[in-house]
Amino acid sequence: MFDASASRPRRRYRSLFLSDLHLGARGCRAAEILDFLAGVEADTIYLVGDILDVWHPGKVHWGAAQDAIWTDLGRRAANGTRVIYLPGNHDAPLREIDTGRFDQFELAESLTHTAADGTRYLVLHGDQVDARIFRFHVMTRIGSRLDAALRTLDHALRGLRPSAKRGIFEWAICGVNALMMVGNGFEKRLAAMAVASGHDGVICGHFHKAALRQSGPITYANCGDWVDSRTALVETFDGALQLVEWRAEAETGPARQGLMEEAEA
Repeated sequence: MFDASASRPRRRYRSLFLSDLHLGARGCRAAEILDFLAGVEADTIYLVGDILDVWHPGKVHWGAAQDAIWTDLGRRAANGTRVIYLPGNHDAPLREIDTGRFDQFELAESLTHTAADGTRYLVLHGDQVDARIFRFHVMTRIGSRLDAALRTLDHALRGLRPSAKRGIFEWAICGVNALMMVGNGFEKRLAAMAVASGHDGVICGHFHKAALRQSGPITYANCGDWVDSRTALVETFDGALQLVEWRAEAETGPARQGLMEEAEA
């Protein structure tokens, strides 16, 4: 049922950047992630933080799809794909591993990705530029509990009102994102970090807001997430970055189910 190696045409890229899968959390779209992986190949895969959600409270939501995602990524690593895991705030304990390896993956806090055209990108999760109070693990735990509670409530309300187009959690998360993005302070801080370290751009996750744009002197790219937006970032073989989005059958028609569409940057 959850076979990521299903035979269908795969789009090939030089690099694939995925962030905020939140495997183990209620909001994780595991089936969509698996379907996305079944349609893409890359020489290098960057897991840009919050791949595992180890701070998720209460019941861990893990099943066959989550197993298949982890197995698929491990199989790719074993078969020669370079897979690099850059922990975020929800999988922060992995930052304490000093061997440079986690399972079959390379492990790094941040690194430089050199694109095919020579452009140098700083790659990191992005929580490193949060205000000090938001970097405390207790804030991650509180956020996880609020997330789980709101999603549970939203799921219950949707059961009562199936025709509702937007759930209470979606309104709440939009409000939180708007609050976090006031003045795009985090983007400016990441841009400054990239410039200070001699990079031409920055690739991150964390903020659950997919983006690909020029931010001052550098390129700012955010992978998005697999809780709400279902987006990823890819690099083509000529060095260009693109945002891609997974869309469901109801949104694209039967002939386009599970395919990636270029997302609007």
